[in-house]
Amino acid sequence: MVRFSAPGKVFLFGEHAVVYGKKAVACAIDLRTTVEITRSGKGIHIQSAFKDDPDKNQYIKTAIKKFQVRHDVSDINIKVTSQIPVASGLGSSAAVTVATIAALNEEYQAGMTRDEIAFMGYQTELEVQGAASPTDTFVSTMGGTVIVPDKRKLPPITCGVVVGHTGISKSTSRMVSRVRTLKGKYPEVIDGIMDCIGNMSARGEALVLKNDYKSIGELMNVNQGLLDAIGVNIPELSLQIHAARSHGAYGAKITGAGGGGCMVAICDPSRCKDIANAIGRSFGDSFITKPTAEGVRRE
Repeated sequence: MVRFSAPGKVFLFGEHAVVYGKKAVACAIDLRTTVEITRSGKGIHIQSAFKDDPDKNQYIKTAIKKFQVRHDVSDINIKVTSQIPVASGLGSSAAVTVATIAALNEEYQAGMTRDEIAFMGYQTELEVQGAASPTDTFVSTMGGTVIVPDKRKLPPITCGVVVGHTGISKSTSRMVSRVRTLKGKYPEVIDGIMDCIGNMSARGEALVLKNDYKSIGELMNVNQGLLDAIGVNIPELSLQIHAARSHGAYGAKITGAGGGGCMVAICDPSRCKDIANAIGRSFGDSFITKPTAEGVRRE
């Protein structure tokens, strides 16, 4: 029996733009999905924490299919437990994909490197979703703060992190498709927005190196304005974002594809509780989390 876990993530900058090859900055957070594999002798069976979201099991099945190019897989039980809300923009699909591949790699002694695990995870998400960036799977594999598509690790951020969860499910593929349609209709406008988000991510990298969280927050707020412009915000997320800002957050924005799911605020650690309470009063739920330097790991 082997058991591996992988973390979720939040975007500081860059969602949607990263689909078009622009820079993004993301941070692994200390919420994890765990995959346990045991030999069964009775085919492949999945016992998943995502029973209320059966499409999530498609990531597990597709990861197995990708892994079978390297090694035959048969007669195993796969058990999944997760702390990461599904369809929320916190990387739940990447975490279960990466943890599954890492567990298979260990169980079958396939000798895959972390880079190979991350890439197979990206291929899995791409097949399931139809469009994906390598961000989520790379962050979930490597941990810490990373800039993509450069695939460079930055120093871990040390500020407070608060997440607001609307409880409204969203489809990453649907939101990506909606933005692609808008881009096809108005390329001269949307291309400029994507360039601006990418430039913001590049500037954000320098600010992370300086631990300048006030400036990072200011740019997160600008990034949110551009996400509004491409139509991926909803009123419930706006309530949470403005509640966080009005109670002392350096910055607050959507994390992930939008259309529901979660927002993220960064702040002085002493402000986390007040901001979490304010978000919870505005709409939905909230929780305080923290960055993690650990990516996928054996449990």
